[in-house]
Formats: sequence, C-alpha cells, structure tokens
Amino acid sequence: MRTAEIRQRWLDYFESRGHTVVPSAPLISPDPSTLFVIAGMVPFIPYMLGEQTPPWDRATSVQKCVRTLDIEEVGKTTRHGTFFQMNGNFSFGDYFKEGAITFAWELITTPQDKGGYGFDPETIWVTVYEDDDEARELWMKIAGLPDERIQRRGKKDNYWHTGSAGPGGPCSEIYVDRGPEFGLDGGPVVDEDRYVEIWNLVFMQYALDQVRSKEDFRVTGPLKQRNIDTGMGLERVAFLLQGVNNMYEIDEVFPVILGAQELSGRVYGADQDDDVRMRVVADHVRSALMLMGDGVTPSNEGRGYVLRRLLRRSIRAMRLLGVEGHALPTLLPLSRDAMSPSYPELATNFERISQVAYAEEDAFRRTLVAGTTILDTAVASAKTASGTLSGADAFQLHDTYGFPIDLTLEMAAEQGVDVDREAFRTLMQAQRDRARADAMSKRAGRADTGAYQDLHKELSATNGKPVQFIGYTDVEATSQVVGLLVDGVPAPAATAPADVEVILDVTPFYAEAGGQQADTGTIVLESGARIEVDDVQAPVKGLSVHHGRLVDGTVTHGDRGVARIDTARRQAIARAHTATHLVHKALHESLGETATQAGSLNAPSRLRFDFRSPSATPHEVVAEIEARVNERLQDDLEVTDQTMNIDEARAKGAMALFGEKYGNEVRVVSIGGDWSLELCAGTHVRRSGELGLVTLLSESAIGSGVRRVDALVGAGAYGYQAKERALVGQISGLLGARPDELAERVSSLLTRLKESEKELGALRQAQILAGAGKVAAGATLVGSTRVVTADLGEVSGDDIRTLVLDVRSRLGEAEPAVVAIAGAAKGRPVVVVATNAAARTAGIRAGALVKLASGVLGGGGGGKDDLAQGGGTDVSKVGEALEAVLTSVRG
Repeated sequence: MRTAEIRQRWLDYFESRGHTVVPSAPLISPDPSTLFVIAGMVPFIPYMLGEQTPPWDRATSVQKCVRTLDIEEVGKTTRHGTFFQMNGNFSFGDYFKEGAITFAWELITTPQDKGGYGFDPETIWVTVYEDDDEARELWMKIAGLPDERIQRRGKKDNYWHTGSAGPGGPCSEIYVDRGPEFGLDGGPVVDEDRYVEIWNLVFMQYALDQVRSKEDFRVTGPLKQRNIDTGMGLERVAFLLQGVNNMYEIDEVFPVILGAQELSGRVYGADQDDDVRMRVVADHVRSALMLMGDGVTPSNEGRGYVLRRLLRRSIRAMRLLGVEGHALPTLLPLSRDAMSPSYPELATNFERISQVAYAEEDAFRRTLVAGTTILDTAVASAKTASGTLSGADAFQLHDTYGFPIDLTLEMAAEQGVDVDREAFRTLMQAQRDRARADAMSKRAGRADTGAYQDLHKELSATNGKPVQFIGYTDVEATSQVVGLLVDGVPAPAATAPADVEVILDVTPFYAEAGGQQADTGTIVLESGARIEVDDVQAPVKGLSVHHGRLVDGTVTHGDRGVARIDTARRQAIARAHTATHLVHKALHESLGETATQAGSLNAPSRLRFDFRSPSATPHEVVAEIEARVNERLQDDLEVTDQTMNIDEARAKGAMALFGEKYGNEVRVVSIGGDWSLELCAGTHVRRSGELGLVTLLSESAIGSGVRRVDALVGAGAYGYQAKERALVGQISGLLGARPDELAERVSSLLTRLKESEKELGALRQAQILAGAGKVAAGATLVGSTRVVTADLGEVSGDDIRTLVLDVRSRLGEAEPAVVAIAGAAKGRPVVVVATNAAARTAGIRAGALVKLASGVLGGGGGGKDDLAQGGGTDVSKVGEALEAVLTSVRG
C-alpha cells in the first residue's frame, strides 16, 4: 500500500466518523521559541490548553513535521529521520478512552479491502500507564487482547504533558510484532526493534503543575474538559505495510536512494558506509524539498541555516560516494515525484524550489573546493602535533572561507582528529562582541554602531567624505571598495557564498531614509566577483552600507568595479515618493495645516502616508483628494530640487519631514514651482505626469489621533483599476444596470432576497408541518412501541427537527413511541430521532438510535435520550439507516 493511500485512508476513516479534516499546517512553527512544527498536535495546542475554543469537537490531520536534534544520527541508524508525517485524531471534550481505543483498533485491524490497514490482530501489542486499569480493561473488552500483550510502563514512556503547567495524562501505545527474526520475545518492554510502535493515544484528563521533568510533576485534579490527542507515524506504518525493513525503503524515500545508486555506481546494501551516506541523501533531500515547499530559503541563521545544512550534508554525502558533478538536478525531481501525490503543491512550485536548491549546490561546491584543501592541510598538521585541530584554524575556515563549523567537525572526525570547540566558541563570541550584536542585523540603526563609526572616521580622514552619493543623476558608478564587513566585523576579504556589507567610495544606491525604501542592484568587480545588493542603510550619517550576497568570486578591500542600481525599481519608488508629496499637499488643502505628516513608506508603485487627524476623513473628502492629486498629474507639473540654507527653506514655506534632523544645508523638492515645497533627500520623477495615475485604496486609523492613507501609483494603480472596471462591467451585465445604478440595484436585490428566504422558509415549514398528521398516521407497531420512520428527501436539518417534535407530540404519551425521520441537507444525509417518556422508560434512547443510524450513513451524531441528531456521507443509505432503527426497536 503506497504511503499516499495510507494517508488518505486515515483521513477518510476519521472523516466518516464525524471528524473534521484539518489540512497540515506549514512546517514553520507558530511558536517563536521553536523553528519547526515537531509534532502532529502542535497546531492544536491552544485548544488543548484551553486558550482558544476549538471550532469542532473532533478533528483529524496528517501533519508535516521536522525534527533536527538527531541530525548527526540520520542514516547511521534506520530509526532517525528529519522530516516525517504524523497522522492524528483529536477529541476536544467529545469521546475519550473508549472512543479512541475503538477507533484505533478498528482502523488497524479492518481488512484492507474494507478500508482498514489490515494488520493481523495477533501481532498487536499495547502498553498502558502503570496504574491505568481503565485503559487496560478497555483494550481487553474492545480488542480482546490477552493480558500478556498489554504491558504496563511508567511515566517516562506512558505519560504526556507539555513540559510546563497545564493538561496531561496517561498514554497507551500500539506496537506491531515484526516476528522473531527481528529480535527477542517479550513485547516492547524487551525489544522495540522487533516490536515497532505505530500509534500513541494520549488521554489528557488531569491538570498538572510543578512540572520539573518528564517524570517529576504534581497532579492537581481532573480537567474540566478531557481531550484525546493521538499520533500515528505515517512512515512507520508505511514500511510495515510495504514489507520493507525501514522508513528509508518506503516509496516516498527509496527513489532518491535509487538515484544516488545510479549517479555513484555504488550499490545500496553492499557497504555500510555507503548505505549511511545514501540514507543521509534520501532523508535530507526529501526534508529540504518539504522545507523549501513551505517557503524556507537557505541562510546563515534560524530555519534557513537548518535548510542550508541539510542541502550541504546531502551534497557532501554524494561527493563521498564519488559523485563530483551536480547531484540535486537528478535527486530533487525524484523526491518531488515521490511526494507530490500527497502534496501536489510541490509539483506546482517546483521551478521556484529547484532554483533555490540548485543555486545552493553551486555555491557550496565552490566552498568545498576552496575550503577542503585548507582543512586537509590543517588536519594533517594536527595529526603530527596534538591530534586536535585548533579553534583558530576552525574559525579561519568559518570566517574566511564560509566553511560551516559542523562540516569542519564532521570532516575532521572522519580523519580521526578532534576540534577545539571551546576555543572556536570563544573566537566566535569575541567576534559577536566586536559587532555588538546589532551589526548582525541588516538594519543598522540600533543601539551600537561602533564598527561603522570607526569606518566613518577613517574614510573621512582619508577622503574628506565617507561616501559620494551620485544617485540623483546617475544609475551606475565606477567605484572602489573602501570598506568590507562580514558578520558586522571589518574583514580584508570574503569568498562566495557569503553575506557581506560593502562601502564604496562612490555610489548610485539610495540608502533607506525618510520612508523611501533602499535601492537594490549589483556590484560587479573587475576580479569577476559579483554582489547582489538587497538593501542599503546609513547607520552613520553619510556612510552608505550596501548589504548583499556575494554570489561569485572573492571581494577584497580596494577592489574596483561597477555599481549599478535596478532602474525599474528606482523609477517605481520615485513615482511613489513624488505621489506622497502630492497627497500630502492635497491633504493640507482639504483638511488644513493640522494634517501634519506622521510617517510614510515609499515602495515600488505604492505608498503609505500617515498623518495626524482627530477624526476619520469622510469618503467624499478622500475622493476629492484623489481627484486633486490626479489633476496635478494632468497638469504635468515640473519637479525640481535645490540645496539651500535651512532658514531660507523655512522662509519659503517648505514642509519638513516628521522627526527628521536637518543640518544648515538642506535639499528642497518643489512640485509646480511653489505649489508643493518639502525638505526631502529622496529621489523623484522629473514631472508629475510621469506618475500616470494615483489610486487611494483606503483611509483608516492606526492609533490615537493618527490616520493612514494607502495608495497605488502608476502600473499598480492601472492594474487595480483594470480589475475593478472588469468586475463592475461583469456585475452590470449580470444585473442589467448601468454602473451608477449598481449600489441601489444590489441593495434592492438583497432586501428582496432576505424577504424571499423568510417567506420560503415559512412556506416550507408550513408544508412539512401540514403533513405531520399523515406521517404520524403511518406509525408502525413494533411490539408495544409505535415507530414512525420517514425519508423527506431534500430538506434542512431544522425542518426535520420541527417535524419530528410535532409528530412525537401527536403520538402522545399513552404508549411508547419513537420517531425517526431522515432527509438530505445540501447533499448530505441527516437523521433526527425522538422518543417519548414511555419509550425511555422501556429503555429506548434517541442518542443510541442516532449513533446506530449515523454509522450506517458513514458518519456520527449524538444528543440526549429524548432527542438526537446525526448524519453521514452516504445519502443512498438513508433507507437502510431507518431500517436499522426499526430493527433495533424490534430487537
């Protein structure tokens, strides 16, 4: 049975039993304290802790998970894997131990041709918490397990809690005996290689506090709401059902091993070391694929570093298998094809995913070439000396050549050499201290800018001016590297791949300031090195720091080259910045001088302008502002800039940016002569007509006394209006009305629709109730009980309940009576059962009858003894469900 089918059977089974299917959450953890989702229950923690009310009583999912604590053990054993899938079913105050055990036993032992997994009941063992007699008795009652196949274990193995105060409870784990050829007799307490755990049922029933460890905590009492949290390892079930020895040989993993065999010419199973490497490749390629599918990209920290490490370990494992060429273009598509039956988005997004992966392989191959020779030399020296690679050597490999410390540790260990980790950590900490923590961030405007201040002083003393900005008139410049930082620390050189900060003597790049986003672009050096600039900041005034990725070659202090900005992005931002000035002026004209600026953002084709105002701007005023701005575009006003004395600028009436500090000399940007005058260091278009169009999207409050206008400019505005016009045209055609009549026409239609729905509901209910007498007259006498059954066809659940209660009242209380009426609501079967007091005295319960009928319909339900409702998925079995009710009353 393929893994995708095992997954789907799980979801189908629990959905048919009243569980809501919840899609897998992304691998990126919502908890900032953890990088990834590490268990199937993680998305449901707020419901289990009582922090949020669950939208359903029952749920089921197949959750993607990643665990990285054992990454070094991956491949060495067949039990460790990075990415895995956890099947789970959850109950929030609904069923408890009996329901969880019943579901589990039914699913794993039901034959495959009837929708189950078909495990031989004789191979099933379970464990229960040491004093959980209830669970033990339920396993004997429900599954008929003999006492010797139910083993008791302590808190370490069979008790669950969150690790802190909150809910907890005993567990019951399900194992499959693989047979004597896999280990010793005696159950899971003796041998967990032979007896493989496939499913853990957690019975959350107690409140805990004083949680000090897995086994040390205090139970304060029972929970108000008991929950069920279960987890079945999909890969474990797959290798058992597919008849292979471990998770690496299942259909979702083994194709990559076959690909590694073909590329390397090695045979899986012939050599232990090669087997380990192939398992590393298979696990890491699949794990990396799933992480990239959820949007993670390689980087030097956090989730991105985990992904980078997985890719690099798989690439290096292939090199150790003798593959010198590119491996991922062969292996990644194999993993995609194996996983996409369960996750189709991997195929849809593969172009993006593969570009990221292949670029990382290219970069790491260059790192290996540069670093391996140096590492081998250092290791050879260490062998003849102390037998330990010094922390300084390890730090040089990391800092100069981009050789990650974990790779140094692995490669040194393979040659029998230790690494002085403590000395390496000391050097790393010293580097961080010099960078004063905040220099690690691309945004350099935080507390300490020591490294940048030193550079500013040095360059000012040498050149008179740290950086010459020519971006107002030029989009490229021939420049020299006059400063280079790696991880916030000045460095003489850096080799790709690396994140670098570069200072040029001359730059066309605008550093982020005054709400205007920074330019992006490239720096191509004469040496062939290429830096892709993602951001430019000015941590010290006058010092533009280009943050980017060194993707090729080596950059050295003093190198010369060409810096070139992305002109399309620059123009789109310039249009937005000029539009901001226009909006600012139009706001003043409409709202008065008190509408002062409180913040702004100028990004490609869009702007955000914050202003102070005690109340909302009326819609008609917003429309007037938009119209005024676009009039100024039609006037094609000239946009100019002039540098002047600050006092002269103020005398001219130039508006200053909020919170900005100005020197004696300022730059004044004017639009239309003196129509708009602002102190501004940003970039702008030459004439207002270049903006094309400005569309105000919204005006809203963002805080006490502060409002925000969001707008689109140029191409962004045209695209928005084109979509809006198309939508208006479509609606006009449907309603047969002119655009200016749409609001009135839609309002009229909504009013009529509500009235019609109310009238229709009343008529339908009246019609159904009109037939209540006829339905009651059709009662069948079963023993001493009158039973009414009916199939109403397409009808609402509320109408069925109304009819059931009416019919029950007509039957009276003189003798036992049962009313069971079914129908189809929106294509799904619904059944409602009611009993009178005499029937309940005779032991006939509505809730029990509904569960019986719902089971036939492929669903679930429940309620009270006198009235209950249920349903399912199979409308064709409504008659069979009603017959089951009759049979139950008869029996």
